Amino acid sequence: MSGGSFTLSVTPEIGLLTERRRIRVIGAVPGSLVTLRSETLRGDELWAAQVTLAVDAAGSVDLDESAPVSGDFRIADAMGVFWAQRRETHNGGSSEPHDVTAPLVTRLRAWAEPGTGYLDVPGLGVVAPAGPEHAVEVRIEQHLLAAEVLRTEVRSDGLVGTLFRPAGEGPFPTLIVMNGSGGGINEARAALYAAEGIQALALGYFRAPGLSHFISRTPLEYFERALDYVTRELDPQGGAALVSGQSRGGELTLLLAARYPERIIGAVAFVPGAFVFGAQGAADPSDGWNGPTWTAAGDPLEHLWHDNSGVTWQPWDDAPAPTRHADVYVDGLHDRELARSARIPIERFSGPVACISGLDDRAWPSSYASRLALDTLARHGHTAERLHLDYVDAGHGITIPHLPSTEIARTHPVSGVHYSNGGTPQGNARASAESFTAVCAFVHRTAKARAAQHHFSQTSETKEN
Repeated sequence: MSGGSFTLSVTPEIGLLTERRRIRVIGAVPGSLVTLRSETLRGDELWAAQVTLAVDAAGSVDLDESAPVSGDFRIADAMGVFWAQRRETHNGGSSEPHDVTAPLVTRLRAWAEPGTGYLDVPGLGVVAPAGPEHAVEVRIEQHLLAAEVLRTEVRSDGLVGTLFRPAGEGPFPTLIVMNGSGGGINEARAALYAAEGIQALALGYFRAPGLSHFISRTPLEYFERALDYVTRELDPQGGAALVSGQSRGGELTLLLAARYPERIIGAVAFVPGAFVFGAQGAADPSDGWNGPTWTAAGDPLEHLWHDNSGVTWQPWDDAPAPTRHADVYVDGLHDRELARSARIPIERFSGPVACISGLDDRAWPSSYASRLALDTLARHGHTAERLHLDYVDAGHGITIPHLPSTEIARTHPVSGVHYSNGGTPQGNARASAESFTAVCAFVHRTAKARAAQHHFSQTSETKEN
C-alpha cells in the first residue's frame, strides 16, 4: 500500500507461516530514516516489534539487506518483524497459535522520520508527510493450515489427537508429533508438516481432553496403540510411523524408538533428554517431582530421580539452587548405577535418528543428551543416518518458524515454576526456522528410503518364488 510515492511492500502478503516475507520501503527520501512497526494479536495478547532503518541513495530499504539502526532487532532479516515481537499486554496468553484454522494477522506500518535525510545536501530532508500519523500500512496473513490439508480429530483406540493429511494421493511419510511437559496437542507443528507433504498425527498424552492433567504415570501402551493405529489406518509411506517430540516429548521419542524399534522407521527428537527422568515440573502433586513419568504393564520405569544418592536438592519448586554452578542433571549422574538403569538404550534402534538442540539450553542439557544418544549409536555400529542440528545461540525454545522468540524467561504451565529457556531471540528464531526445513527433508528421506527398501525386499521374494 502507498501514501503518495512512499510505499511499503510485503511479498507475499498472504501465505503460510513458514514462508519468508520480503519487506521493502521505496519512494523515501535518500539518506533518511524510516520506522517500521509490526503488531500481531496472538490469542489474548498483543505482540509488537519496532525498528528504524536507514534509506539508501535510491530512496529504498530492503529489510533482508539492511540492518536496523535502532529498535528490537539489529540484523538484516525481514522476519525480525515477527520473531522480535514482545508482548504489549499481559493477559496470560502465549505466542503459540492454538487455532490452526485461523490465520495470524499482522498489521505492519511504515513512516518517515521527520527532518531526516542527507545533512550535507541542502533541502534533502523529510518535511511532510512524516511521522506515525502519516504511516502506510500492510495487512499480513500467516496461515498454518494449507489449502486442501484435511484436519480430522482422532478419538479412537483411546487416542486423543488430531490428524493432518496433505493434499493429493498417498502414501505419505507419517509422523507422530508429541508435545513436552506443557502437554496438550501440538496442532500447529503438525499442520505445517502437512503443508510440506507429511501426514502428521498430533498426539496428546496429558493435558488434553479426557486425559490426565499431569505427566505422571503415563502408560507407554498408549503410544504403542498410536503406532498400531498409524500402521493399520493411515497407510504410511515406508509401512510405519516416524516419531517426534519436544523436550519431555524428545525424551519420549528416544524412549519409544528404543522400546518399539520394529514399529518405528525414524526418530526426530527436539531438545531431548537421554535418560528417563521423573515427572519433574509436570508432576501430579500426589506423586511429586521425583515420582515416575512412564509406566509399562502398570509398572513404573526406572528414572534418574528415584532415590538418587547424588541429588540432595531439586529445582522444581522455585527455590534457588544451593550454589551458582549446581546442576541437578550433573549431580544426578553421580549415582552411576541409577544412571545406568535410567539411560535410554537407544542402541536398540537401527533406524535414522535426528536430534535438534541448543548449546545454550538452560532448561536441561539437550545438546549433551543429543551427543550422548548419537555417540552411543555410533559406538554400537549404527549405520543409518544420524543427524545432529546443534545451534550455538539457541536454547530450549526451538519451535516452529517465525513466532516471537523473545521470551527467554518462562513460567511452567503446569507447576508455575519460573525457569529460563536460554538462547538469544535471534538464535532461537534461526534454529526454529532452519530446523523445520531440515526435519521435513529428513522425514521425507527416511520414509522414501524405507519404502524403497520394502519394495526391494518384496521384489526379491517374488523372484525367489
